[in-house]
Amino acid sequence: MERHEISTLAHRHHPVAAPLADASVGRLLERLAPPPGGRVLDLGCGGGAWLRSLLERRPDLTGVGVDLHPMGDPEAFTAATGGRGTLVAGDATTWEDGRFDAVLAVGVAHVFGGAAGTLEAARRHLAPRGRVLLGDGIWDVTPTEAALQALGAAPDEFPDLAGFLALCRDAGWEAVHGHVSTLEEWDEYEWSWTGSLTDWALEDGRDLQERDTALRAAADHRDAWVGGYRGVLGFATVVLVDGGEVSPGPSASV
Repeated sequence: MERHEISTLAHRHHPVAAPLADASVGRLLERLAPPPGGRVLDLGCGGGAWLRSLLERRPDLTGVGVDLHPMGDPEAFTAATGGRGTLVAGDATTWEDGRFDAVLAVGVAHVFGGAAGTLEAARRHLAPRGRVLLGDGIWDVTPTEAALQALGAAPDEFPDLAGFLALCRDAGWEAVHGHVSTLEEWDEYEWSWTGSLTDWALEDGRDLQERDTALRAAADHRDAWVGGYRGVLGFATVVLVDGGEVSPGPSASV
């Protein structure tokens, strides 16, 4: 099984591929507030959960999600969004289709070489006065040796929250809203990730090789989480505007 296939199965019950509850997602999208009739891009969209949630709240918007391996059926996604949303199988680092009023980039920094590279990519797609929703890992506390080993990470792999915000500002962006995932949100995400994969593996009639691969992936992930980075690795999601164009938020509501 390929990595993207395991990820698709693991997110069956938590389609937002990040440790955020639905209420947190809703608040962030409300503050993102694309202008009426706006166009939205979701970079590294997975199954397009962020984009779909936004389009459900805002029937005036249209959007495109781009991922090398989109989760789910693109035709079903388009139908579910009333023809206003499209999932594209493509390389998010090179794909282009004009300018967008908002760019979503949550949990995809590894694709762009880090948060700074993600912001640089987002800027290339953004229309004037557009906004970016950026989500990436941070250290909630000083990383332990167990966490570093579990993640295969170096101490400078992630910044703390202050460092994350400084990184955004150094890249020319200002945060107008944000959310730091709670331990409860992390636990729900991790239990769902490992549990969804385990459930799938144990269903009747499963191919034995695929079963064993899925169970091993779930067990390895659970061990790394519980015995390594739980309570250490955090996740921050921020709404950003161009530092040269800071102004009161758009009046449109979600």
